[in-house]
Amino acid sequence: MYEPNVVGDWQEYEEHAGLRVRVHRLEAAEPPRGRDDAAAGLTYFSVRVTIENRGTRHFGIHLEDGQLDVRVGPDGEGAFIDWRNSQFIEGFDVYPLRRATAVLYAAAPEAALTHVDIQVQLRVDEEWTERRLWAGGTEVQEATAQTAPVGSAQGDLAHQVSAFLKEQTEPGTA
Repeated sequence: MYEPNVVGDWQEYEEHAGLRVRVHRLEAAEPPRGRDDAAAGLTYFSVRVTIENRGTRHFGIHLEDGQLDVRVGPDGEGAFIDWRNSQFIEGFDVYPLRRATAVLYAAAPEAALTHVDIQVQLRVDEEWTERRLWAGGTEVQEATAQTAPVGSAQGDLAHQVSAFLKEQTEPGTA
């Protein structure tokens, strides 16, 4: 069974040696040029898509509107994509040991942001790659640590680490 990548994972493209992509930094964020009127009542979030070239030759990369699809909530409803505020990669040559990053701004009901799926289909040197999927949420890491089963070793460890970090960041403790 095909399993999606987790937000933050790198995905390599076998057909383009050395080329890999990562969807990361999924977080609540206001758009830089103001909210779109069509997103009234929705919560904005941003996500970054980074393409890295670890190969020996350059690749011409295209990551534009229509090559990204964002679905939210358990039913996979489409998120509002703010094309005006988003920054895409349009015809950029990514040379060896270099990266290019796109920033996507979208909006959806706040309750649906715990489950976000992002599908990416790159165009590399005028060829389409296979679609890749990343799954995550704007508060998944915090929710996972809090809802881990108490009887399991992993749940106990997560609670211990969480408590330790909270103690270290509180004023007056060191």
